[in-house]
Amino acid sequence: MSATIIDGRAVAQRVTEEVRIEVAEHVAAGHTAPGLAVVHVGDDAASQIYVRNKRRTTEAAGMRSFAFDLPASASEAQLLALIDRLNADPAVNAILVQLPLPKQIDAEHVIERIDPKKDVDGFHPYNVGRLVLKMPVLRPCTPWGCMRLLRETGVDLVGKHAVVIGQSNIVGRPMAMELLMARCTVTICHSATRDLPGLVRQADIVVAGIGKPKFVQGAWLQPGAIVIDVGINRLPDGKLCGDVDFDSAIEVAGWITPVPGGVGPMTIATLLANALCAARWQQEA
Repeated sequence: MSATIIDGRAVAQRVTEEVRIEVAEHVAAGHTAPGLAVVHVGDDAASQIYVRNKRRTTEAAGMRSFAFDLPASASEAQLLALIDRLNADPAVNAILVQLPLPKQIDAEHVIERIDPKKDVDGFHPYNVGRLVLKMPVLRPCTPWGCMRLLRETGVDLVGKHAVVIGQSNIVGRPMAMELLMARCTVTICHSATRDLPGLVRQADIVVAGIGKPKFVQGAWLQPGAIVIDVGINRLPDGKLCGDVDFDSAIEVAGWITPVPGGVGPMTIATLLANALCAARWQQEA
């Protein structure tokens, strides 16, 4: 068996085009194009590239992009003051603060300071709470993108056993909530989980997001399983890889996302969908 590769780049392009069309219709109806403010603190090279891609894709979708770059020495008070200004600015419909932040800034304080209606990342406790209660509005982008990739397989997700490896607030926990809403049976695994390979072997769907390169082995998988690899790790030779050992997994899985070119592009595409959703939510208020 050789798995079908789920092309995240192609799906992300379709999602971005869908958003572009909806933005054009939004503007044609007399509304201002949604405005997304991207805030970057520091000089981390990887974050700078990611932020640049977000800004470029935002403009390609017909939205307005606002850039705010603060030095690595910026204080938490300075960043919170900027967020307050953006919260109050009607031209800004969505706010994204690029993570990670410098050590002097508490990310939780920053996330909670963003107006929930402008929380394009979907990390604010209000938006996470709505997801838990099956009333989502702005959803964490990576898990939402993963759900779109799962549906691209054409497999009926209802009743499937999904194993999520990793319990982070950004991926693992909201991913479990998304899968529950799709009526999957969900197991969340973490560093204290016993017999992880045995649990993974029971899974129809595996979502790996723990930050350990090539950790999940093909021998762990149930033949035909859908494997969504959220991890992105840089190896000593400079190459990127996921949390799944792709070469062994592709021989067992039914479908698998590559790294790069899998989940990453979907995160940006769903970010745009959230920005449009945020603009509509504020319009209704």
